[in-house]
Amino acid sequence: MSAYRITGETGEWEVIVGLEVHAQIVSQSKLFSGASAEYGGEPNTHVSLVDAGFPGMLPVLNRECVAQAVRTGLGLRAQINLFSRFDRKNYFYADLPTGYQISQFEHPIVGKGTVEIELSDGEIRHIGVTRMHMEQDAGKSIHDQDPTRSFIDLNRAGVALMEIVSEPDIRSPEEAGAYLRKLRQILRYLGTCDGNMEEGSMRADVNVSVRREGEEGYRTRCEIKNVNSVRFVMQAIEVEAQRQVDIWESGGEIDQETRLFDHVKSETRSLRTKEDAHDYRYFPEPDLLPLVIEQSWVDELKAALPELPEDKRARLEKEYGVSRYESGVLTVEQSVADFYETVARGADARLATNWILGDFFAALNRTGRSIEDSPVSAEALRELLSLISDSTINGKIAKEVFEDMVETGEKPSVIVDRKGLRQVTDTGAIEAAISDILAANADKVEEYRSGKDKLFGFFVGQTMKAMKGKANPAMVNELLKKLLAS
Repeated sequence: MSAYRITGETGEWEVIVGLEVHAQIVSQSKLFSGASAEYGGEPNTHVSLVDAGFPGMLPVLNRECVAQAVRTGLGLRAQINLFSRFDRKNYFYADLPTGYQISQFEHPIVGKGTVEIELSDGEIRHIGVTRMHMEQDAGKSIHDQDPTRSFIDLNRAGVALMEIVSEPDIRSPEEAGAYLRKLRQILRYLGTCDGNMEEGSMRADVNVSVRREGEEGYRTRCEIKNVNSVRFVMQAIEVEAQRQVDIWESGGEIDQETRLFDHVKSETRSLRTKEDAHDYRYFPEPDLLPLVIEQSWVDELKAALPELPEDKRARLEKEYGVSRYESGVLTVEQSVADFYETVARGADARLATNWILGDFFAALNRTGRSIEDSPVSAEALRELLSLISDSTINGKIAKEVFEDMVETGEKPSVIVDRKGLRQVTDTGAIEAAISDILAANADKVEEYRSGKDKLFGFFVGQTMKAMKGKANPAMVNELLKKLLAS
């Protein structure tokens, strides 16, 4: 990949990016209470006394959230810390009832790891993960329901989050987008986060700085808070990096601060001065003992992990002969990979790949459906491909049958029988049709025999038309060559 650079009046500038991704842990209940962690619901209906910060209420750690965090660390090929500790991060917001957030600071549950990304030109890069820790989410302030008042919804307060902090290894908007997509893919495969950024269950804080080409070290960075889509993360990096270059080149200085990204105006705006750790007055959470887990439990979780995207890609390429590009498309979601394998195990693998990447995906796009609510099941598509392979129908008829399957949801064999589409393999019937066509086009037969080989396609077309598209194409070709040569 050619390096991403911003050209200023005084030279080239390199962009340095680190991402802090907040991912909501998939769990029925919250991190420290039994209240529901389900998305949505009427305001303040998923709130316990612990979440609301009532005096005397003590947090109780959710074991499944810890297991999900360990699974995620294993999926990131990261160090799992058998000893970790919760801390209080002190700050005041109206939607944080206790006045502090229970998080992890000095001793996170997951240490260093790595995420492998693939760029559009095929280049492979490895983005380091500094750490991953657990913490509870805050509630939500609502400002648009009354001209003079704000409202507080505590449904999200106490929901379990994983904060995954990358090293400042990202060097372009494309790399940031690839990293986020890969991270979301891993979390979905693991089942530890649904990755739905539009619902806020995954969002990113984007740390951006710039430096002159060839310069060592890092300049002052700014954090862009709570960006909720891959596209907006990429846009925010471009906008903020250009802003910083303009300031440096004009002789100014960058203030370390937290900013917001306005995608409508395509600009970042200052929110507040960037806090340092001491501003939060971290100290060990007095209501929770340090978290100590056994290596044997980590080993059990590791043994039960599903096949991860990179491993699945390599296996599909080896077992089914798909290309690197095809394996990337087929494994983008676990559901797609499962669908493909269900079809390919019982059919011609190359035929399965072509149909799924072609007609099947096109039908989903056209009807606005996902693979989960596809009107054509994997078993039905496999049956259709089997009908092609055993010459019950040809490829052209298969496309007609498939469109009917999309519309009706019927099995392919039912449609073939109902419409009388079974392929004609009777050599006598095909030969008779060819003889009639050759007799009716004697002049073209002579032209063909005198060297006009391209007329062969004409005879094939006429034969298929006469047989209403049901003739076996291989037989048509074979018999035509025989009769034209006689």
